[in-house]
Formats: sequence, structure tokens, C-alpha cells
Amino acid sequence: MNDGSKATVKAAKASTHYDVSRPLLDHLSTAVILLDQGLCITYMNSSAEQVLAGSSSQYHGTPIQQLIHDEEKSAFGDIENVLKDLRPFTKREAKIHIGSNLQAATVDYTITPITTGSTPSLLLEIRPLDRLKRISREDGIINAHQATRALVRGVAHEVKNPLGGIRGAAQLLARELPDTSLQEYTNIIIAEVDRLRNLVDQMLGPRKLPSFSMVNIHEVLERVNSVLSADPGSKVSFDRDYDPSLPELWGDKDQLIQAALNIARNAKQALTESQTPNPTVIFRTRALRQFTIGSTRHRLVILLEIEDNGPGVSEELQETLFYPMVSGRAAGTGLGLSIAQSIINQHHGLVECVSEPGTTTFRLFLPLEQVEQQNNVGA
Repeated sequence: MNDGSKATVKAAKASTHYDVSRPLLDHLSTAVILLDQGLCITYMNSSAEQVLAGSSSQYHGTPIQQLIHDEEKSAFGDIENVLKDLRPFTKREAKIHIGSNLQAATVDYTITPITTGSTPSLLLEIRPLDRLKRISREDGIINAHQATRALVRGVAHEVKNPLGGIRGAAQLLARELPDTSLQEYTNIIIAEVDRLRNLVDQMLGPRKLPSFSMVNIHEVLERVNSVLSADPGSKVSFDRDYDPSLPELWGDKDQLIQAALNIARNAKQALTESQTPNPTVIFRTRALRQFTIGSTRHRLVILLEIEDNGPGVSEELQETLFYPMVSGRAAGTGLGLSIAQSIINQHHGLVECVSEPGTTTFRLFLPLEQVEQQNNVGA
């Protein structure tokens, strides 16, 4: 057992006697679960709550075999053997199903007996490897998006300057033409220049800095729902699955509406064009604790999901989905998702896409640390 595991065991032993040690365990990135002699949960730290998708109080007294499953049932056998032999055991890259929803995961886990007290107990440490892969992927998404935005801004600046000159020259030329019928050609030049300038402005995204205030994320989604439901000819239905306990976040309401609207409108258009039976878009909100976005770990994050039952996004397209001018639809401009990503990045969050035939889910992660900082300033 390495030094980190020894320290965790010592903290776990102390936590059985002193409640003051339990907040220390909540700061560990490793999921820590304490089991009694009957292999029932007596304590979970914050990372374990996230891994098992439930609270410590919710799962208190729950047999661990109800929350950790694998096809060979080796995980449960390993736990029993450690309790019997009182020897620690570690397994690397175990394929298991975890939590009440039996989500597939690849993890390292260590089981350590704790012999203090009248009866032995067990310390179960779980290190999700999928999460590390996700963090690495998110870092790549954030870095790629930042590099792309910097490139777009540079190109846009170089394009807009000559466009202004062309427009001005066309206006001067129109005044000097002896035949007014020839102004039709200068009007075409001016109109095309204006169209190109508008396209460049769209590529740049929001032109003003965010105006932050306290925002209820459900008000944002209700506005998006009302806008998209206003089309009387649409057959797409919109469902809500909200967590009403979510706190308000510190953000720009108009820009958050724009980001969610861009994604939801894309979903609606994809459902309409594919003629999906019973086309449905679901707005879902949840809270995530001790969640990492990129390389930054946040105590509390709002998860906003926009899910549709359309044909899905190809695996190749998912890699470049948030780049400007990339679209999976023939009539798409490829700007909506790029702008949405930029807006969420300004809120220190991230947008991800998970898709397979029949289900596409865009996940917007919005941290709440800005709320705490603002409250402290106001105090």
C-alpha cells in the first residue's frame, strides 16, 4: 500500500471517532467508502457521492453489492475476501457497473481492512479512470477551441478592413457613374460586402462583454422552450426534467439563453429534417459535486443537458463539432455551436456532445464558484 493509501486509511480510522476528520476526506479526489462488517455503507466522501450518483445519507446502510456490479461478481468476492483475511487488496482497470443506475466504468479500487474498534470494517477506495480520460479530453477541447477562436479573430480582423474599403469605394463609384442604371452593380457590391461583414461578425460571436448577475437556469430554459415552441407547424415536443433545488448562478442571462437556444434549435432542426418519429427534445438539469472541468476542480457544478432522439452525430463530426463553419446539416452555417461554446467558456464552463443513433445529448457544465465570490464581495 502506497503512502497516499496509508494516509487515507489513517484519516478513515480517525473519522470513525471524530467527525472533524470527515471534511478532510471530502477534499480527496479519490472516492472513499466505509463499510461495516455486514458490507453496508456507513460513510462516503464527496468524491464517492459523485461516483455513485447519490448522497452519503441516501446510501447509509445500503449493501455495497447493490451499487457495485460486474459480470464475474469478482468485486464483491474481493471485498468478502479482504474482510475474511484482513489483508488489503488492489485491482487495476476493473470493468464494473457502479451506482444505482449501473453505469459502466473503468476503475482502480483498493480494499483495506480497518481493525480498530470491536468489529472490523473496510475502507473501499475507488479511482475512476474514465474521469481522468474525460479531463484529458476536456483539456483538449478547451485548448483547441481557444486556438480556433484566436485564429478566427485574426482572420476576421484582416477580412473586415478591406471590406470597409471596398464598400466605401463602391459608394463613391455610385456617385460618379453617369448612368444611374449602372448603380445596380454597385448596390450588389455593397450588399455582398455587408453580407460578408455580418458573417464575420457571427463568427466572432457576442460582441459585448458578459453582464453578470444572479440567474436562475430554469428561467433560461423556459425562455428557450417558449421561443422554440412558438412555431405552430412544428411537431417537435419539448419535455423538462429539472432539479428544483439548484441554486442561482452568476452569469449573463441573455448570453446563456443564446447558448442554450443555439443548441436546442440545432436539435429541433435535426429532428425536423430527419423526420424522426415522435421527435422530442428534453431539457434536464442536475447538480454535480466535486466536479472537474478541464484541469480545474469545482465544488459544485450545474449540469444542463439538451437531449434529442434524432439520428445522432457521426463520430468523425463530433471531433470538430464546435469549430466555426462545421455543420452536419446541409443548411447549417456551423456557427451556432461554436458561439455556444464561446459563451459557456466565458462562464468558465464547457459544452460536450455525446451521441449515438437515436440519442444525442449536449451537456453544458457551469460552475458555481463565481456566485460565492460575488456574495463575498457584496458582504
